[in-house]
Amino acid sequence: MNTVRLTAAQAAVRYLASQYVADSAAESRYFTGVWAIFGHGNVAGLGEALHAVRDVLPTYRAHSEQGMAHAAIAFAKASRRRRMT
Repeated sequence: MNTVRLTAAQAAVRYLASQYVADSAAESRYFTGVWAIFGHGNVAGLGEALHAVRDVLPTYRAHSEQGMAHAAIAFAKASRRRRMT
């Protein structure tokens, strides 16, 4: 068995990127992306972990927490609550 060493941020991001939801049509990723405001101290750990998996879990930049919440709610409603961002 091989040991994989990860930081807490890398483990959390890998977990989010590996979640899938299945319906009658197909199987798709549960998390389609991540909203972030960098500059609050999360760039070093979480930012690097997100950057490493940007092809499967893109990071969307926002200007306010309220804007991120509205966009995430709208995406969930448009996805019939089957996917998240």
